[in-house]
Amino acid sequence: MGKIVRMNSADGFLLASAIDSTDIAAEAARIHNTSPTASAALGRALSLASLFGKTLKVQGGSVTLQFKGGGPGGSLIAVSDNDGNVRGYIQHPNVDVPRKPNGKLDVGGLIGGEGNLTVIKDLRMETPYIGTVGLLSGEIAEDLAAYFAESEQVPTACAAGVLINPDGTVSCSGAYMIQLMPGYGAEKVDKLERQILQAGNVTDMLRDGLGPEEILRKVVADEELIVIEELDVQYKCYCSRDRVESALVSIGAEEIESLITEQGMAEVTCQFCDKVYNFTLDELNEILEIARNK
Repeated sequence: MGKIVRMNSADGFLLASAIDSTDIAAEAARIHNTSPTASAALGRALSLASLFGKTLKVQGGSVTLQFKGGGPGGSLIAVSDNDGNVRGYIQHPNVDVPRKPNGKLDVGGLIGGEGNLTVIKDLRMETPYIGTVGLLSGEIAEDLAAYFAESEQVPTACAAGVLINPDGTVSCSGAYMIQLMPGYGAEKVDKLERQILQAGNVTDMLRDGLGPEEILRKVVADEELIVIEELDVQYKCYCSRDRVESALVSIGAEEIESLITEQGMAEVTCQFCDKVYNFTLDELNEILEIARNK
């Protein structure tokens, strides 16, 4: 389980949330058998997607973060429901890149910075909201902060980190997100920026034993913060056999006929949890009839 804490400043001009996503990042790394840098990239994206998803006020809503930077890791997807439960994958999970000169994992080098971040918000309306911004670095957090500034006009500080053990497993993972409402003064912004620098990175704070609430109180040291919500979140996939059957129907009768002719069966693997769904020839024929009658 991961843990999210959400807080407001007493004057209401600052909203802050943080997550300890160690178990989530570890589960994602286990499912996808990711390289160390891919584990860090996926863990960062899942952490921030979870915080973002929890801001949605629509039951059944979701937010998808799609990073396409042209790097060797390929595209990176993280999806959160409105309860903060997440799932995700990276296109090339086993690929790795050399570390930076300072010894840190080069997430930006794996994702690339020559592409876009696309945010899809499903608010249970007729069409989802889709916003796209150019990537700044592929390092995940600053790219999401740029999205909030450009597409939602909300000044936002985002930070995320994943520490990897020597054996390649996840040691700790977490993130925070601080958003400023209109009326937050320029002097307070300058002070907040200094506090963020002084606080250090997320993984150091987690390694020192700080939880999400303590992280926020350290980063936003000069504000009176009030806890508004604490909740457990997890890596959670919503795939099911019925959903896979619907997906097969949606590819159309012609494609299903090709599956029947060429393979005589179908094996579908969920990209989020790697669960495999097998369909026999008889089952494919039944799905074909449904597709023909649509």
